[in-house]
Amino acid sequence: MTIKNHIVALASILSMRMLGLFMIFPIFSLYAQKLPNITPLLIGLAIGIYGLTQAILQIPFGMLSDRIGRKPIIYFGLLIFAIGSVVAALSSSITGIIIGRALQGSGAIASTILALTADLSNEEDRTKAMATLGVSIGMSFILALIIGPIFYNWIGISGIFWLTAALAISGIVILYYWVPEPINCNSTIKTSFKTVLKNTQLLRLDIGIFLLHFSLTALFVVLPINLATQVDAVWQVYIPVLSLSIVAMVPSIILAEKYNHMKLVFVTAIAILALSQLGFSYLHTNFIGIVIMLFLFFTAFNILEASLPSLISKITPVDSKGTAMGVYSTAQFLGAFMGGISGGFLHQYYGIETVFITCALLIFIWLIFALTMKNITKR
Repeated sequence: MTIKNHIVALASILSMRMLGLFMIFPIFSLYAQKLPNITPLLIGLAIGIYGLTQAILQIPFGMLSDRIGRKPIIYFGLLIFAIGSVVAALSSSITGIIIGRALQGSGAIASTILALTADLSNEEDRTKAMATLGVSIGMSFILALIIGPIFYNWIGISGIFWLTAALAISGIVILYYWVPEPINCNSTIKTSFKTVLKNTQLLRLDIGIFLLHFSLTALFVVLPINLATQVDAVWQVYIPVLSLSIVAMVPSIILAEKYNHMKLVFVTAIAILALSQLGFSYLHTNFIGIVIMLFLFFTAFNILEASLPSLISKITPVDSKGTAMGVYSTAQFLGAFMGGISGGFLHQYYGIETVFITCALLIFIWLIFALTMKNITKR
């Protein structure tokens, strides 16, 4: 089996898992209106709670995978994810769904999959492998936004959760048959953890992924309800917007990787992300305005989501990749949790404009951190 096959197999496991997490994003706020005793805060908690359990367990799982091996951790995480999906599928209350989503997040294997990819890739191919995983996450998110509303109409919210469980089981099968054991993935946990936390360039990227997923989750706490008041089928908006954003993303990735303008592309994408949030705060009641801001948001989001794992791989020492990916993934999922709970809280008590303005301000802070980064070049 070639390295390329390993990468495709691992990317498929990660993307199927992310697809299961993301499919409820575009429709859950609408579905939750039918549940008893619902509030925007509870909606945000249900959407983002997976991020809290992910954040708590990513570093322990990543560090443990450095000690006992990657594949046992991935098997365990996929099984827990499947159990959480079943719990959510069987629930008819917001409390049950919150518990199920929390269990889904407890299968915190993203950092271990990224580390295993690094283990199975030589130095020459590692950046390309990490970029492939980053793109697979972005593509799974895009696909989730498109098919989530369609599947919701076909099989309902419980059916989506059952489908998510099936995807987790499929991931176990792929891992068993198509992913080999790495030759050596051991590292000194204490040393690697200190190394990662002392690396200010890595910490800038960790802050970035936190704020990227904070803004993403907050957006989907409030936007689906607003969009549904202006169009009957929200998926008809997502399909052209997301398709165009992918087309717009490709030249940027080529400019960054092939022509070595990584920092320029990275910083520009952050600036566009911030401006899109600011635009939402003024145009969230205007259909054309929403469509334009969605295009800008997803173009920037796709660029950043594909770039960040590659940048982490370039900066991180070889013997600390499991721990570095653990810290990175913790920041990512903690951002999702904080975005969900903050988006629900701000929407409930201060209005939808406050959600977008808060996100814009936080992303402008990220822009400042990004501007002070060293220029990252190919190894």
